[in-house]
Amino acid sequence: MTIINEAALLAQDAFSFHSISTDVLSPAAWDVGTFLQNATKVIQKWGGYLLILLGVVGIVWGGVLAIKKLMAGPQSQGQQAGWGTIALLMVVGGGFSTAGYSLAKTIGGGGNKTITDLGKGLIMPEHIDAVARVLGLG
Repeated sequence: MTIINEAALLAQDAFSFHSISTDVLSPAAWDVGTFLQNATKVIQKWGGYLLILLGVVGIVWGGVLAIKKLMAGPQSQGQQAGWGTIALLMVVGGGFSTAGYSLAKTIGGGGNKTITDLGKGLIMPEHIDAVARVLGLG
């Protein structure tokens, strides 16, 4: 055989499905725990992609609203979205379009820490009342 034929046979064997051994999988690979772990990873990945897509949509929609606001006549100025809404759309959209699931997980982790601190008594109720008074809420 020529060298080219030998290389072709080696490449064919390397990519053949017959060379994959089925004994690589452990017997416990099909249990409920593994299924749930894999499902969690897949849902996190897909959710991250969805958040990235929504982030891009937020950036584009924020740009559209900004252009509409800048081009609006004086009579329709009150009907347009506010600059704060436009800025939030673009900032939050930018955050989700670059970080996706990890940004949502970070925000959720901050909320978890706050709830844990409230449960441990690290955030005292009298401080919450003082902050509410400063903000004019209480």
